Amino acid sequence: MIIQLLWFLVCGSQAVLQVSISLNKVELSVGESKFFKCTVIGEPVNLEWFNPQGERIVSSQRVALHTGEDSSRLTIYNAEVEDAGIYRCQATDAQGQTQEATMVLEMYQKLTFRNVRSPQEFRHDEAAEVVCDVIASPAPAVSWFYQKGFRSMEITEEHYSRFQVLPNNNLQIHKVTKADEGVYRCEARVEARGEIDFVDIELVVNVPPVLSVLQQAFNATADYQESVTFTCVTSGSPDPEVTWHRKGQQLERSEQYVLNTMEAGRSTLTIRNIIQGDGGDYTCRATNKAGAEERELFLKVFVQPHITQLRNVTAVEGSAAMISCVAEGEPLPEISWRRASDGQSFADGDKSQDGRVDVRGRHGKSMLTISGVKLTDLGRFDCEALSRIGGHQKSMFLDIEYMPKFQTNQTIFYSWEGNPINISCDVKSNPPATMLWRRGRLTISAEGTANTRIHTTDGKSLLEVTPVSDRDFGRYNCTARNNIGVKYQEFILAQADVPSNPYSVRLSAVSQRIATVTFMKPDSHGGVPIGHYLVNYKEVGSQDWRDVKSHGVQTIVLLTGLEPNTTYEVRVAAVNGKGQGEFSHTESFQTLPIREPSPPAVHGQRGMGKAYRLGLVKQDDGGMPIVEYIVKYKTDKEEQWMTKLVSGQHDFALLQPLQWNTRYEVEITARNVKGLSEPTFYQFFMPQKPDIIDSLFSGLGLGPVVGLGLVGFLLVLVVVDVSCYFLRQCGLLMCITRKLCSKKTTTSGKSKEMEEGKAAYLKLPLKEENGKETLKSDMIEIKVHSDNSIHTKQDDSKA
Repeated sequence: MIIQLLWFLVCGSQAVLQVSISLNKVELSVGESKFFKCTVIGEPVNLEWFNPQGERIVSSQRVALHTGEDSSRLTIYNAEVEDAGIYRCQATDAQGQTQEATMVLEMYQKLTFRNVRSPQEFRHDEAAEVVCDVIASPAPAVSWFYQKGFRSMEITEEHYSRFQVLPNNNLQIHKVTKADEGVYRCEARVEARGEIDFVDIELVVNVPPVLSVLQQAFNATADYQESVTFTCVTSGSPDPEVTWHRKGQQLERSEQYVLNTMEAGRSTLTIRNIIQGDGGDYTCRATNKAGAEERELFLKVFVQPHITQLRNVTAVEGSAAMISCVAEGEPLPEISWRRASDGQSFADGDKSQDGRVDVRGRHGKSMLTISGVKLTDLGRFDCEALSRIGGHQKSMFLDIEYMPKFQTNQTIFYSWEGNPINISCDVKSNPPATMLWRRGRLTISAEGTANTRIHTTDGKSLLEVTPVSDRDFGRYNCTARNNIGVKYQEFILAQADVPSNPYSVRLSAVSQRIATVTFMKPDSHGGVPIGHYLVNYKEVGSQDWRDVKSHGVQTIVLLTGLEPNTTYEVRVAAVNGKGQGEFSHTESFQTLPIREPSPPAVHGQRGMGKAYRLGLVKQDDGGMPIVEYIVKYKTDKEEQWMTKLVSGQHDFALLQPLQWNTRYEVEITARNVKGLSEPTFYQFFMPQKPDIIDSLFSGLGLGPVVGLGLVGFLLVLVVVDVSCYFLRQCGLLMCITRKLCSKKTTTSGKSKEMEEGKAAYLKLPLKEENGKETLKSDMIEIKVHSDNSIHTKQDDSKA
């Protein structure tokens, strides 16, 4: 106010406004904010700002005006390049006169990196352009550096032929590789201001996936709980993501599919519990930022052959039977047939020798055709489906239907009045036949009549007829019927008779008391089977016939209990159900007189010790019992015989005592009341004297030997314990003595009795193997001496 007053005093009423701006020239960086103050001396009525375009400035988002009575402040926020120019501040007084001041605003761009990304990624082997968008005014100079460790190397085209700095300051790398990865520095400078700035950019090179499979095709068998594992090996940068696909669908982890990713880029797909539907193509796909690659793998699923259709077949005899067998599997199996009745096999295209069996098949189906079916075709047929991975077999049954067939060839039956007879009608048929009986035109009811009865079982009908008169004999008819046909068979019931007489009666092997009768069967059995034969015999002159029955229908009969030197008559008759037939012609024979016995048969074996056993087998006794056997024996070096009499009832003779290592000669004669037999000669050799073990155990079995062994072992233990007791005052006996007597035993080295050489003796009698006779003459001594040694001795003095 003072200045204005002075100005008014000097200038008077004609004073002029004075306008000034706080800054005449300003340099402002883009983005910065600045305010400018305009001051007026005088009395302005209006104060305004104008931009470089001459437009009056009004407040906006980036420009603000604050005006008072004599000043105005212009604020520019976030200045832009377009804001550069001359700004005017204009003041107007009351008379309308204006005064102004100007200010020059110069704008410049600081170094600014715009939207520089890091990292920047590129695909392997392509031209990579690393973007470094930097602005400044004046335009900056840009340099590129490669950060390697703690070193920074400037990139020049002289040193890096594949590297080029483009006009837009970007860095271009031709055919970038994984080795080019790293940190690159973009450095910008403004020389006029000495301004410098930089930005580090990480360069990432992405390598497309490379995929390989260890095995492209796999085989597996279905329904055997098998598993197959596909393996893909991948490489790339970044690490590829591996997915598995089948039929256009991505496979997810499940009970069937097991997905695993392992080290070294391995990825596996395991298919578990493989079934037939799992066969086919599978795709392994690897994907990353640089691209994708996939490989096809193939699973071949083999399926065990399985017969899906085979049914039992029923055919009528004489017709054709067609048996079908259908099988599936991978690969498709071949089908063959086997007939169980004879084991014959048929494959596709085969025919039987008679041409009735023919096999045709294709595509897993086989048809076995039997023409003119016979009953021999009935039975099991096996169908076998076979491939290189296995086989499957099923069986079916071919049933043959046929009309009744009579199985019996007997059409004539014999009986007599009052004797029941069963007329059997045996029928074989399929399906089972119904049977009925007829007599002439009369059908016999199932309940029967007064003298007939019918008994029916499966495939058999019995007509029981009890003839009461001649009218009951004659023809009977059996009728069998099923849905295939009807058959008839006629039977004849004839009256039976007694057999005719046997003939050709012969006597053989006649001795003093025995004779054998043989004969020929009668020519007629009377219609009824012969039950047995009756042999009559008697002494000549006697009236009393004695009877002997044959065993069944044997035509040989043994007569026993005959008297020696006697003449007999014999005759034979056959007996059947009707009765006894006539006797044969009577034959005569005479038994032999009594004579001396035949020489006995002899066999021998060594007995116990010095004994030898002779077995005696009686031969022909000459018609009288053997009274005794006379046994004479001697050594081959002696002349005098020793004699031993053995009762005729005995079957052996025991010779003892004998000499060791000696050959003996024996002469045996049998005697009956008539006299002596011819002698039987026999020789045997007595071996050398056995040792104690042989003598002791030669006649014992395994059980007694083991028992004696245990006894001997216990005896040795007792002897050793006794020796320890007397020699060292130790052992079981010593312990027992101390406990019982409660005092110490003397410590003398040896007992008086042991010093005197007292011995313990054990005498063991030797017995024969059969235990019948004790050889008391042979005794064995076992002596225990004071030196604990055991000695054996055999008493030979009694031998």
